[in-house]
Amino acid sequence: MGLTLILGPMKSGKSLELISYFAPLRYTNISFGLFQSARNVRDKNVWTRDGLQLEAKKIESLSEILDDNYQIVGIDEIHMFPADEAWVLDKILKRGCRLIVSGLDTDYRGKMFDIIKKVLELGPSEVRYRKAVCEICKNPNAVYTQLLKDGSPILEGLPSVLPEDGTYGYKVVCRSCFKRKNEA
Repeated sequence: MGLTLILGPMKSGKSLELISYFAPLRYTNISFGLFQSARNVRDKNVWTRDGLQLEAKKIESLSEILDDNYQIVGIDEIHMFPADEAWVLDKILKRGCRLIVSGLDTDYRGKMFDIIKKVLELGPSEVRYRKAVCEICKNPNAVYTQLLKDGSPILEGLPSVLPEDGTYGYKVVCRSCFKRKNEA
């Protein structure tokens, strides 16, 4: 039982880790559900950039999970849910359900999402932090997702969660290459 939290920037292998955990469960008698925010307009399934995918149910609210009695629940793109829904995760854990949650830890400004803070307050039994390859200097220590418009970093003025719908570009960058408002 317990809570596992998988965090990191885009392109860090979070979805691959989630898929590798849930794919074998399809061949067991263990009841499980894999969910994703309906705000994720990019795709219908949990997928990796290498083409692996696993079906996930799109939900508007985490409370939709409460209707079913799963032994294991997975939630992808947790950062797309509001922080005031963290109580749902606590309730699922109190049922004795295993919970595996993945998502970005910080927004385009480098600020931790409020829902991530709330999930950390639940006391995960394990936090797995993934890193990616920086798209600027090519070092394998990227921890931020930089938001771009016409190739320039956007540093403020937008909501924390933006759909990956083609309006903006995204670049995974390391601490040294990440641009903050006070550095522009």
